[in-house]
Amino acid sequence: MPGESPAEAMQLAMTTLGPQLRSLPDGETGDRRNWIISIIENLRGHPALELSKEGDWSDYDKTPRFKVRRGHKLLGASLDFGQLSAVEAGRPAFEEVRRESGRADLDYLVGVPGDFDMAMFTLGPVGALRHRRAFTEATVAQITRIYAMLGDQAIFQLEVPAELVLLTKLPAPTHPFLAKLFGKRLAGLAAASPEGARFGVHLCLGDMNHRAFGRMNDVGPLVSLTQAILVAWPAGRPLEFVHAPFAAADDPPPTAESFYAPLAALKLPAQTRFIAGFAHEDQSLADQRRVLDLIERLLGRPVDIASSCGLGRRDAADARRTLERTAELCTG
Repeated sequence: MPGESPAEAMQLAMTTLGPQLRSLPDGETGDRRNWIISIIENLRGHPALELSKEGDWSDYDKTPRFKVRRGHKLLGASLDFGQLSAVEAGRPAFEEVRRESGRADLDYLVGVPGDFDMAMFTLGPVGALRHRRAFTEATVAQITRIYAMLGDQAIFQLEVPAELVLLTKLPAPTHPFLAKLFGKRLAGLAAASPEGARFGVHLCLGDMNHRAFGRMNDVGPLVSLTQAILVAWPAGRPLEFVHAPFAAADDPPPTAESFYAPLAALKLPAQTRFIAGFAHEDQSLADQRRVLDLIERLLGRPVDIASSCGLGRRDAADARRTLERTAELCTG
């Protein structure tokens, strides 16, 4: 979210969306505005890793790539993705916002990049398959420590663009098998986390430099992956929401009903909210309301509203416009 600090970002969210908010993140301001880029850049000094390809993050094919040094083993205990320190830094601002707003029901949304996504963006596809376990262990360790600090106040948002993007780029006949595999692996991450921890899943098409990495002809891949996650999800770790991207970064969501038609086949548990990621500053309010009506009619239930991804890759003015559009959609 736009802001120079967690306090500024949270205050902006509350000012714009306060009554409609269910949970509040710290805004991922500063170096964290570009999702995992700062995390991966900090791995340049890791003793078990070496750079195999340089990159400046100017595009999806211009990212740095690491490999495990010969004679070394990558261990989860050696990886720190910074979520715990971020929560420790942002928690005072969150508590102040909650107190001042009288919103004792407001949850702390903790963004957690998926373990496979972290491995994939760090080591590439082959390296991710060989060394995913270290990233899984590191991710679970951070969830465990944050849960010990915040308890039921925290909702862990598992952020997984790689899985959906891969489905958009591979032939449709492969989708059922791959969706089942991805769903099982993601559910396994939750299962390894403390019992009672609350989760949401943020599906994504990528937003580096506010450009999407994957695009859908219709939402069939999204429905396949969501259903697979729901089927595999473990007991004892409430899945509070699934966030689905309908816009693709700078591209607003389509308005054709055919694009959304596969949603009619999605079977959601009553307790799992569906967050429609379509709020966009570059589409008319009338078209945005048409998209909302299509989604709710096909799903047969009301949905929550968000943008397709975080706002950090927009400039501050556009990010505020998106927050304001979200408020307009929430209030009818």
